Amino acid sequence: MGIYLPIAEMSVNMVVLLAMGAAVGFLSGMFGVGGGFLITPLLIFYNIPPAIAVATGANQVVASSVSGALSHLKKGTIDFKLGTVLLVGGIFGSTIGVYVFSLLRAVGQLDLFISLLYVALLGTVGALMLVESVRMIRRNAGGATSSLRKPGQHNWIHKLPLKVRFRASKLFVSVIPVVGLGAIIGFLASIMGVGGGFIMIPALVYLLKVPTNVVVGTSLFQIIFTAAYTTIVHATTNQTVDIVLAFLLMIGGVAGAQYGAKAGQRLRGEQLRALLALLVLAVALRLAFDLFVRPSSLYSLASLSGI
Repeated sequence: MGIYLPIAEMSVNMVVLLAMGAAVGFLSGMFGVGGGFLITPLLIFYNIPPAIAVATGANQVVASSVSGALSHLKKGTIDFKLGTVLLVGGIFGSTIGVYVFSLLRAVGQLDLFISLLYVALLGTVGALMLVESVRMIRRNAGGATSSLRKPGQHNWIHKLPLKVRFRASKLFVSVIPVVGLGAIIGFLASIMGVGGGFIMIPALVYLLKVPTNVVVGTSLFQIIFTAAYTTIVHATTNQTVDIVLAFLLMIGGVAGAQYGAKAGQRLRGEQLRALLALLVLAVALRLAFDLFVRPSSLYSLASLSGI
């Protein structure tokens, strides 16, 4: 069933987009990520112009994150104070990111920059997560108990000033790394169309020692507002948000996120991180293949309006 996308200026299969949104929503609810790291590459693979894929992907992230966050709200696994501090940094980073996005688009290097950034970040984060998760799974299989957060365990981050107590996460840590992490996530959200959960979750777990059961809901809470702000700025500054495409992805994403949240409750923390790591690496490898392998056709007659 075909439908015309007014901003992308192309016809697409509506069923494919609904299924795409549902799959990404399911993964969002399961892993606590916005799903932008997956939906943006999928849209690019489906020949949606990268500039529109990034901006519209950020919009879809809002819907799937809201749906997933509601499930965690019922369980009481959201640290609103921590999420708000992350959001402050996220707004700042998003504003800078949109400016860089417009600059890269103006000089014609946006597509290449997006692909390279995806390959580098997803490959690095996925590999680190997979190594750590496999190590913990093997340790647990051997009968040893493992914990990401040991009593009295501190690192250099805990020595920074301006400490604030986050009671829901049982943390007493400086706001500097929290705001900085939020700014990085906001920047990536505006450049890559991602929620940033694939970076935020490992950072919160391994650097700040936030309990795993609180990380997912808090990540989704912050992603909602960062992605919404990014979408609004992209729509007003670059006019690259396709409302028809976003609506179809939202419908599938909201439904899929509810089932994903239920499925995620049946898996242990290290198992969830291992599956997320494999997914992240798969996307990175697929993008790297398209980036470095010689295409079958060296020339294209595609419209320049989406660049």
